[in-house]
Amino acid sequence: MLAAIVALVSLGIVMVYSGSAVFAGARYKDGEFFLRRQLVYAALGCLALYVGARLDYGIYQRFTYPMLLASALSLCALLIPGLGTRVDGAVRWFRLGGISFQPSEPAKFSLLVYLSYSLAKKRHTMSSFSIGVLPHLLVAGLMALMVLLQPDLGTSAVMIAVTLILLLVAGARLTYVVIALLAGFPLAYQQIVGTPWRMRRLLAFLDPWSYRRSAGYQISESLISIGSGGLRGLGLGEGRQKLFFLPAAHTDFVFAIIGEELGFTGLAAVVGLFLLLVLRTLRASFAARDLFGGYLAFGCAALIAVQALLHMAVVTGLAPTKGITLPFVSYGGTALITMMFIAGVALNISGRYPRPAPVSRRRLPDGNRRRPQRVVVAGAEGHSEAV
Repeated sequence: MLAAIVALVSLGIVMVYSGSAVFAGARYKDGEFFLRRQLVYAALGCLALYVGARLDYGIYQRFTYPMLLASALSLCALLIPGLGTRVDGAVRWFRLGGISFQPSEPAKFSLLVYLSYSLAKKRHTMSSFSIGVLPHLLVAGLMALMVLLQPDLGTSAVMIAVTLILLLVAGARLTYVVIALLAGFPLAYQQIVGTPWRMRRLLAFLDPWSYRRSAGYQISESLISIGSGGLRGLGLGEGRQKLFFLPAAHTDFVFAIIGEELGFTGLAAVVGLFLLLVLRTLRASFAARDLFGGYLAFGCAALIAVQALLHMAVVTGLAPTKGITLPFVSYGGTALITMMFIAGVALNISGRYPRPAPVSRRRLPDGNRRRPQRVVVAGAEGHSEAV
């Protein structure tokens, strides 16, 4: 798990520099502007990874509601005029001097902790919609709504998707999840069809080449990037789409730059690293010492997988264009540090599952070996297990 994280972060540093050098040189007169910042973010992310891996995950249960409240208040504060910073029409950041902070990133972890804690507590009532399902949907829905008002549809979708996945894992009936999706459909329809620029993006997704010079510009350039890379790519640093053709080449479309410069081989390697990371995190979930840790690790795996898949789907034209970063790889401070902390929490869970006691094989006085003894150890949720 750690090897996959280090490989993705290292690749991200290289690709951020490759994808942003020309743009940074033109805008800031410094080709290494984003590289230096990403190195600082990666260093802080390594510290966050270490803290998450060393701190016993059980402590988060005691701070579940304070963390959730702090995240909700920070998201609400963005809606107060003058407190947040507007970038490209969206208010998603607090900025103090040269430092920016995006509250929606730590809010994802706060939501994960709340869901894991509450689902573990209500494990026997998950068959009840009003007790086991509805409270979690309301909390996740309110968090996602505050993010949606920024506006940030992509992060809202990730929050809701992870919530529904955890509900299914906890034993909620599939019927309840379908009802929740149908109940949210009118809001999703209004947000897409009722918003002109989102509607144009949807039409461009259906036929990007007909909107080549307007709403379909980004996806068209992204497909050209991937297509020109071929099997082995044009070579590291040799990509041409980053020369002011493909917008957000180091953030929302970094996967396309990887495809252009490293080819299909590079894309397959990135997918393989994410697959390894998610599978190892799921293994930690199944072997967790308690139900809270199991749900928390599963939520970490779901968050990484959903966000990575959504980024890749947008870049390859399988989903409408939406600004969403690739975990561990794309440029960004709050996103990288938070995601590395979440990965550290998963590492902590994977290192704290109960191991079987050693089998005694001492010799008896007559020279015969003693038969292996049965040792009873405490398993998850207090159940005893014979080893």
